[in-house]
Amino acid sequence: MKDNNVFRGDNKRIIAIANQKGGVGKSTTAVNLTAYLGYYGYKTLIVDMDPQSNSTSGLGFESGSDRKSIYNILISGESINDITCKTDFSNLFIIPSSIQLAGAEVELVTSMKREYRLKEAIGKINELYDYIIIDCPPALGLLTINALSAAGEVIIPIQCEYYALEGLGQLLNTIKLVRENLNPELEIAGALMTMFDPRIKLSEQVLSEVKKYFSSKVYNTIIPRNVRLSEAPSYGKPILFYDPDCKGALAYKDFTKEVIENGSKRTG
Repeated sequence: MKDNNVFRGDNKRIIAIANQKGGVGKSTTAVNLTAYLGYYGYKTLIVDMDPQSNSTSGLGFESGSDRKSIYNILISGESINDITCKTDFSNLFIIPSSIQLAGAEVELVTSMKREYRLKEAIGKINELYDYIIIDCPPALGLLTINALSAAGEVIIPIQCEYYALEGLGQLLNTIKLVRENLNPELEIAGALMTMFDPRIKLSEQVLSEVKKYFSSKVYNTIIPRNVRLSEAPSYGKPILFYDPDCKGALAYKDFTKEVIENGSKRTG
């Protein structure tokens, strides 16, 4: 691993990782993308907006603890600096989630500027980071709306399965509504194919359908179905620090390079 810092640049980006379907690889993508960004020398913050706290536990933090979390920022207005934690991994910081976040949707309903709570908090610290990656919950409620309102881009992980495109129309409509009413700068960075199994003919068919659906907005990198990738979260480690030579790690390494290069093209 000798190629860190080769992609250094000055563009700062806020990226939401969203899909209302569960089990498509949102947290896996958030954890491993941020780990590689940190490895390449980018100061990176991951914001875990999912009450299931998979990104939080995947980076070695106890998700069921009484530690303060993104909930305290959204609901109590506590300082984002006070909630941010340094991870054990290079250049990587986290705003953890907690089970309290499960009730935040209801509590936000009567709040002023409820769609902008995350945007306002991030606005106070976004100059400190090269990348801010937001892991969204598997729903299109106020937590995801907050993430999309705060982000400049959204990455959509799509599992290579029969119902892959189910609900995507609703997600794209939500993104369109957020762009029209809350965040005109939001754009789709791309769709990422996950859990690809070349032995299954359906995987190739789904990939073909997604390319028709998103045209040029599909990442070239495809994340394979990989046992080591599935094991890593139980050890609280990104795949880069669990098994850097496995197929899953190499795929996320390539994907991270693609994310960085695509951003450079837009800002260059």
